Amino acid sequence: MSQQIYYDAFGTPVGLLTVAADAQGIRHILFARNRYDAEGRDQWRRDPDALRQAREQLLEYFHGQRRHFDLPLAPVGTPFQLQVWRTLTEIPYGATWSYGELARRVRRPSAARAVGAANGRNPLPIVLPCHRVIGANGQLTGFGGGLEAKAILLRLEQRDPFAQ
Repeated sequence: MSQQIYYDAFGTPVGLLTVAADAQGIRHILFARNRYDAEGRDQWRRDPDALRQAREQLLEYFHGQRRHFDLPLAPVGTPFQLQVWRTLTEIPYGATWSYGELARRVRRPSAARAVGAANGRNPLPIVLPCHRVIGANGQLTGFGGGLEAKAILLRLEQRDPFAQ
């Protein structure tokens, strides 16, 4: 039997976000529309109090008051996916990497397509900043929450309130 998953949903500049977690940590951050949906959503129980810290940190990020997240994360994936997702946290706020650069950082320089596929399956967008990965030509490419959401996130990070 699996653990109970709790969720909260709230409005953001990229639309409604749903954050879901169990006792191990945050499992999903979902946009209103997602390329890949989470399984078992009909079994989740709404509990805004259980997700208060995640909601607050995400809203601080959207208001330009947070660059890094301090949340218990529990993404589920293959060892390769987990490696790619962990490496996303190395992309500096306001910066972008190409898929090729991400592949080099996970020590698989010829695996840009596999890295792109893993990036596309990231269950914790924004917190594990897959929006910071772009095409080698500088173009915005695939994003589970849609290219418009990706563009909004990148623009938000370019308006750096931390700069002096």
